[in-house]
Amino acid sequence: MKVLCVGPMWRGSNAGGLFRAMNRQGCYIDVVDEFYYISLKTQTKKNKILERFIRPLQIDEFNKAIKAKIEVFKPDVLFIYKGAFVQPQTIDFGVQHNAVPVLFFPDVSLTNHGTNIPACLPKYERIFTTKTFGITDLETMFNVKTARFIPHGYDPDIHRKLNVTEEDRSIYGCEVSFIGAWSLKKEQWLSYLKAQLPNVHLRIWGGMWHRSNSANLKDSIMGRIIEGDLYSLAIQCSTVNLGILSEVVQGASSGDKITSRTFHIPGANGFMLHERNEESVQYFVEDVECGFFDGEKELVEKVSFYLAHPEKREAIKNAGHERTCKENSLDARALVVMADMRQLIKTK
Repeated sequence: MKVLCVGPMWRGSNAGGLFRAMNRQGCYIDVVDEFYYISLKTQTKKNKILERFIRPLQIDEFNKAIKAKIEVFKPDVLFIYKGAFVQPQTIDFGVQHNAVPVLFFPDVSLTNHGTNIPACLPKYERIFTTKTFGITDLETMFNVKTARFIPHGYDPDIHRKLNVTEEDRSIYGCEVSFIGAWSLKKEQWLSYLKAQLPNVHLRIWGGMWHRSNSANLKDSIMGRIIEGDLYSLAIQCSTVNLGILSEVVQGASSGDKITSRTFHIPGANGFMLHERNEESVQYFVEDVECGFFDGEKELVEKVSFYLAHPEKREAIKNAGHERTCKENSLDARALVVMADMRQLIKTK
C-alpha cells in the first residue's frame, strides 16, 4: 500500500510520528510537509503582517506540491493530517488519480482552523478523529458519517527513557510540571494549585502562556515550547506530570477527555497525574498505573499525596510505562488505520 502523507514531520510532531509508524508497519510512504511551504513559526509582529500577504501564495504552492507528488508517487491513499491548508480541489485531484482520501483529525474543534477543513470534510472516505465526541460533531455539524475514533499514541522514537544528567535536572527538574498550551481553565487550576501549595516547585512549558494574568504563576512560566527530546527530558525531570485537559471551545461539543499527553507522559516514563473522566480511566488503572484527580481541590490533594509517597509514585510510574508500551504506541494505532485503509481500497 502506497500512502502519500500530508502533514508536518518536525521531531516530536504527532503527524510525523504516525507517518513513520505506518512506514515501520509496511506502508510505502512519501510526505508533503506543510512547513516546507507555509511559514508557521513566525514570531515577530513585522513578519506576521507580511505573512498575511504571502500566505495565499504559500498555500497555492503547497497544494501544487501535493498534486505533483500524486502524479509521481501514484498513491493508493491520500492521507491528510489535520489539513488546515489542503484545498478541496486538491482532494478532488487525488480522487481523479485513484487515491482514496483519508483525514486524520487530531484537534477538538472542526471550525477553528480556517475554511479548508469544513469544505473538505464531505470529500473524505474516512475521517479518523482522536475525540470520541468528534464523531457526533461531524455528523451533527456536517452530516459526515464516515468518522471513526482512534486515540493518540506515544512515539517510541521520541517518548522513551533517556539518560538524565545533573545538568539536565538543573534546567528541567521540578516537583510538578505542566507541558501544554495556555487556556483559561489550565491557568486557573495551576494558579489555585500554587496558591494552596506556594512552596511547590512548579514549571509550566508551552505556547501562549504570555496570556496568563496570574501573578503567582509568573516565576513558574518558562516562556517557551519544548519539543522532541527536550519534551521527554522535561517529563522525566518532573516528579509529577500533570494532565490537565482543554475546556470546551467554539466548534466542539465537549472539552478534551484524553489528549496526546495522556500517552506521551507514561511513554517517556514519567509519573502522570491526569484529570479523571469516563474516558481517561479506561486506559489506566487508578492508583496502579496512573494518578487521577477531578477538579482543583483534588488536584492539590493528589499532588501533596504523591510528592509525599515516592515509592508508590515510582511503582505507578513504572506500571503506567509498561502498559503504555504494550498497548498505546503509534505503531499500534498505525495498524488499525492501515487495516481500515486497505478495506477502503478494496471497496473502491
